[in-house]
Amino acid sequence: MQEETRPAGPESSDQLKASGASGRPYVYGNDVFKIFKVADLEVVALRGLDLKVEKGEIVAIIGSSGSGKSTLLNILAGYDTPSAGNIYVGDYDLLNMTSKEVVEYRRNEVGFVWQQTARNLFPYLSAIENVELPMMLAGRDSTHRRKRATDLLALVGLGNRMNHKPEHLSGGEQQRVAIAVALANEPPLLLADEPTGELDDETGAEILELLNHLNVDMGTTIIVVTHDPAISTSVGRAIAIRDGKTSTEIRRVVKEGQQIGGEAAGAAETEEFLLVDASGRVQIPREMIDELDLGERLRVEIVDGRVTLRDIDADDTEKK
Repeated sequence: MQEETRPAGPESSDQLKASGASGRPYVYGNDVFKIFKVADLEVVALRGLDLKVEKGEIVAIIGSSGSGKSTLLNILAGYDTPSAGNIYVGDYDLLNMTSKEVVEYRRNEVGFVWQQTARNLFPYLSAIENVELPMMLAGRDSTHRRKRATDLLALVGLGNRMNHKPEHLSGGEQQRVAIAVALANEPPLLLADEPTGELDDETGAEILELLNHLNVDMGTTIIVVTHDPAISTSVGRAIAIRDGKTSTEIRRVVKEGQQIGGEAAGAAETEEFLLVDASGRVQIPREMIDELDLGERLRVEIVDGRVTLRDIDADDTEKK
């Protein structure tokens, strides 16, 4: 009997439509720009970026240093605002939030895990006290805080380490506590900035496995930002950013009954696609441009039902 395969991600149109009250995907960015002014210079970090993430997905955003992925993450976290375009998380309009809405958004809608393990936790608080702190700031009663913190630490595998301070925890254990802290107020969105960047390969794999389990067990939407392309085989969908725009998408082909993550993740089959943004723009991979020695002008044609690109400069050379 032939095994059925399917791309990872939301499975039905009803599930897609349920992502937001407006019919948008849960995370939706359209033609997003971010411009920083440094002295007399303007630096364009995002150049018309498009992004769609459905409710309950786990997605990796990959890209080299300077590609714009950290800028995107800061905007999604509510730490920065875009210069132009449209970007929504649920019913929050990240371009037009008031100061009060920003506080509400950070407190209730999104959890954040930094790359630097020490940055996620207060060193003078125990693991359970660190997890309780966001709930205390949100006004939750002490009984609720203690039970929720205990349950979360057990969920991330640290039920027997909850009274330890960060200095007595390993790097991987600190990241597990940080994930529990980020989930304390039950946010529907979890953002992770290079969560395995300061960990060894084995510990990093354990953190990715944990994120996958949280996604499946709690239904939390998770966006992981990384420069490591290998993570693309550990999640259902990976989106590559290049020069401030989304360029390609890598999807894992999940066999029937196989969950995302786990020991088989590294051997999973993947498919890579070019992304067409809302303005019809497509980025051709640099290696293809170099291999074909493409010039600056291309002719776009439809031939036998397919879109083809022809190098005008090469055509002109041949005619001469």
